[in-house]
Amino acid sequence: MKTRLLAALGAVAFCLAAQAQVQAQGQTQGPAQGPALNWPTKPLRLLVGSAPGGGTDAMARAVADKLGPLLKQSVVVENKPGASNTLAADLTAKSTDGHTLVMGVSTAHAIAPHLLKLGYDNDRDLVPVAFVGAVPNVLVVNNDLPVKSVQDLIALLKRKPGELNYASSGAGSTQHIAAELFKDATGVSMTHVPYRGSGPAIVDLMGGQVQMTFETASSVIPHIKSGKLRALAVLSARRNPQIPDVPTMAEAGVPGLEMSAWYGIYMPGTTPPAIQRRLHDAVNEVLAMPETRKRLEAIGADITPMTQAQFIQFQQAENQRYAAIIKKNHISVE
Repeated sequence: MKTRLLAALGAVAFCLAAQAQVQAQGQTQGPAQGPALNWPTKPLRLLVGSAPGGGTDAMARAVADKLGPLLKQSVVVENKPGASNTLAADLTAKSTDGHTLVMGVSTAHAIAPHLLKLGYDNDRDLVPVAFVGAVPNVLVVNNDLPVKSVQDLIALLKRKPGELNYASSGAGSTQHIAAELFKDATGVSMTHVPYRGSGPAIVDLMGGQVQMTFETASSVIPHIKSGKLRALAVLSARRNPQIPDVPTMAEAGVPGLEMSAWYGIYMPGTTPPAIQRRLHDAVNEVLAMPETRKRLEAIGADITPMTQAQFIQFQQAENQRYAAIIKKNHISVE
């Protein structure tokens, strides 16, 4: 995972381009040193675009718990599930109180712009401020499903084309994209059941209403360790330290299928640059805390610090990557 992230960042040239974008924003927003000295002046709202219990929620709370004391204001996490994580992004983009943030995820900021008609401009109305980390997806199945490996699952799906269901946290999510890539790579057929977040999707997976999901590790590692779900493969280049006995998808016989969700904090595009810098520095201070790193790594996250300029350029690269994946595999939202 870390290798792919670093490769996406590129060399020094990209930093210069991204820094120019940040400077351009500053030119349109004007001087901002004054407001940053007193910001925040009231509690912050950190919106999450999915229901409680999912990976985005877990990442947000791990950061919020330590961010509040640093900024000397409480940080309240608010779940606003819907529209492939874009409802929370939309609310943040249109907020004017100066104290609303969103825990952005690749679903909303790199995938949805190519699948949904958004009520905001992802590049203009929101600005990437602080990268938090990335989490690989994991193929997990209900314990009652009679499969022990990816090859067992492929054989079952071919015996029962279209009869088994897979859950996702929403249409256009990384779970959805991963499943569609899996179908194309293996020639199987299964039915998509989108939910309003990973939490309710996992509840139904454990209950047997759906049979499988390509869920983010942060959402399913506790259930894998407790034996409530069976993991068949991790969709990363190497095994995840939290579930070392689970093979990679390549090891399981499906090479080239990698998928992860990445997370970062965004602010409205009108936010003064000095305030953006203050939040960026505070979040990175939180990520450097051993307690926070341990908490995030426990849910499978790979913490890769970035400057704000690097985060901006990384999002641009991811937008291009997903645009190509979606076009090549004819992925659409029903």
